[in-house]
Formats: sequence, structure tokens, C-alpha cells
Amino acid sequence: MSETSIRRAAVIGTGVIGASWATCFLARSLDVTASDPAPGAEAALRATIARQWPAMEAMGLAPGASPERLRFYATPEAAVEAADFVQENGPERLALKRELFTALDAAAPPDAILATSSSTITVSEFQDACTHHPERVVLGHPFNPPHLIPLVEVTGGAATSAGAVERALGFYRAVGKHPIHLRREVRGHVANRLQAALWQEAFHLVQAGVASVADIDAAIAHGPGLRWALLGPFLNLHLSGGPGGIDALFERPLWQATEEVWRDLGQVSVDPALGAKVAEGVAAALAGRDQAEMLRQRDALLLELLQRKAGAGELP
Repeated sequence: MSETSIRRAAVIGTGVIGASWATCFLARSLDVTASDPAPGAEAALRATIARQWPAMEAMGLAPGASPERLRFYATPEAAVEAADFVQENGPERLALKRELFTALDAAAPPDAILATSSSTITVSEFQDACTHHPERVVLGHPFNPPHLIPLVEVTGGAATSAGAVERALGFYRAVGKHPIHLRREVRGHVANRLQAALWQEAFHLVQAGVASVADIDAAIAHGPGLRWALLGPFLNLHLSGGPGGIDALFERPLWQATEEVWRDLGQVSVDPALGAKVAEGVAAALAGRDQAEMLRQRDALLLELLQRKAGAGELP
């Protein structure tokens, strides 16, 4: 089965991430089955899809796309029994993940891909629980919210076949995502590790009394974050190097200064005192602001950025 022949996607776990995946798949005209054991999960899922659907309409629906193509099942086994692709979004608990994938592996068709949205657990840690077809288990880690953000991080575990990884990459491309292929497993994958490095220094700067929470946020939101929304760290460096590009940048004293900053970066653990200090700073930054309206404006601008970026052919 090729990625273009995948017509039935199963979403297992329909919390924040799973519900967003369901919206994404439905917008690409897939038949979607779903399951979640939480009380009221089906009603909550349908309400979330309805709330997210206008954004999908603005981005452009595939012909035949409809929320009515969703079917909810009481058990994960029933949800995956006819699926071509399974997106699992259960809690980040290894024992639960192993139990769940044992069931999914036994119930899903042999040629169905089993993908996990796990943020921290690697495929190799639970793949052996799949006693039938461990070779079809992959990581398909999205960036929240998956119905809007294009990034998906894809890799396999020790027993994953190269073909399964390629099929997963192709499927995510077919539903409008921008998948990247991790050549080996690493805790936290790529985007979360980069994000964690930034958070570590942000907390350190608060702890050291260098700047307020609001000013540290502003340093990113009104500075490099604007460029990072368009280009990643290496291409931004390249453009900073002038006519000589990144090679010239490495030859300049400026780069030596950058490495001096690396050696000066803080190591920090968020103890109760630091946590309270940051929370106080966040509350101060939010004072007088409507958080629901902030969220609405964020998503509206994000949607506009995604639409404009789609038409910018020279951006990666």
C-alpha cells in the first residue's frame, strides 16, 4: 500500500493532540475512526472539530472533506480494525504505551502503519510489545496544534523497516504536513530539544535577575522569533554572513564571541522559588489582557502566516 492509497485513518486518544489530528485528517478528505476511554470523549471531540473547522476551511479543504466522515468507537481495537494509518496519542506513560500498542498491533490490518505522537518516549522502548508486526511502528510526532502546524518528526525504532518510515513520510506530506526524518532516535526528538535549550536559558535569565519575564518574551517575539518563523537557525546564520554566507561567518571574531556565550549559558532547575517567580512574571504580563482573545489573535495570525508562507516558493 502506498501513502496515496491511505483513505482511512484511526486516531487513538482524542485529547488536545488527538482531536487536532482528527480535524487535520478529516480536512484532507479521509475517513476517520477514533477512540478514547474518557467520559464524554466523543462529544468533546466533535465539539473540538467543529471549533477548528473554520480554520480548515480558510486553509482549503480537500474535495469531499467533512466532519461527518468521523466514526467513534468504544475500543481502540474496533477503531483500527479497518484502518490504513493509525495515529496514537495516549498519555506519556511507557507501561500504558506498551499495553496499547500490543492491542493495536493485534487488531490493525497487517499493512497499516502504527504511528505514535509521543513527545518523550522512543519507539524502541515499546516496539517489542508488538508481537505481530513491529516493523510498521514509527514515530509521527507533531507540533501543537497539529491541524495548523505543519511539522511532523518521523523516525523508526530498532525494528522499524525503512519502507514503513518512507510510507509515513509520504502520508504526512499527502495530508499537507512538512515531515522531517530523524536519522536516529533521541530523547525529545529535534524541535522539543531546541525548544528546551531556549527555555533553559530563559529560566536562567529570570533566576539571574537579568530581565523580566515580559522582556524575555519580547526579546524573542519581537526579535529572532520573527525570522525563525520563516527560516531555521542555519539558514538564518547563513543570511547573517553577508555575501560570504555561513563560511565567512565562521571566520569572523563574532563567531568566537558566540562560543564564549555558549560557555556562559546557565544551568538551571526550576525549584519552587523560581517557579513562583516565573508564574508571577507571567501573571504580570497577562494583566489587563484577555487571554481568550490573545489565543484567538495568535491563531488568526498563525493561519495568515501559514497561508502566505505557502506561496513563498524560496522559503524552505
